[in-house]
Amino acid sequence: MAFTTSNGRTQTSLSDINITPLVDVVLVLLIIFMVTAPVLQSGIEVAVPKTRTVKEITEERMVITIDKSQRVFLGNDPVNINEIAAKLRQKIRDPQHQSIFVRADENVPFGAFATVMDSVKQSGIGNVSIVTQPLDQHGSKR
Repeated sequence: MAFTTSNGRTQTSLSDINITPLVDVVLVLLIIFMVTAPVLQSGIEVAVPKTRTVKEITEERMVITIDKSQRVFLGNDPVNINEIAAKLRQKIRDPQHQSIFVRADENVPFGAFATVMDSVKQSGIGNVSIVTQPLDQHGSKR
């Protein structure tokens, strides 16, 4: 882009973009996101029981979680224990071929666990797995 000065000379303007401030801002944003990402991924805290045989989870499946205060979650969403079967029927198209995992804290009473399992069975899902942790090398609980 050219312009004329007061004495009649024609000059061109500097048209290069200085990207140094842009790079500085992008790097600062990257550092902020790297620091905050682990905080955003925090899940529901559950101490699952430890067993000798543990099957590795290889694919994404629906998970029902019961925490130590007996709150029930479907995925990461809290759900009323009496509405589990209805919510599962809404989310699942083919209950005969659907698998579901149940994560329960080791201190949850068996009655709460049995109620959740009954609700899962009422929804029509037949393949239910219970999530556990492996024992350490010496066979004792950590």
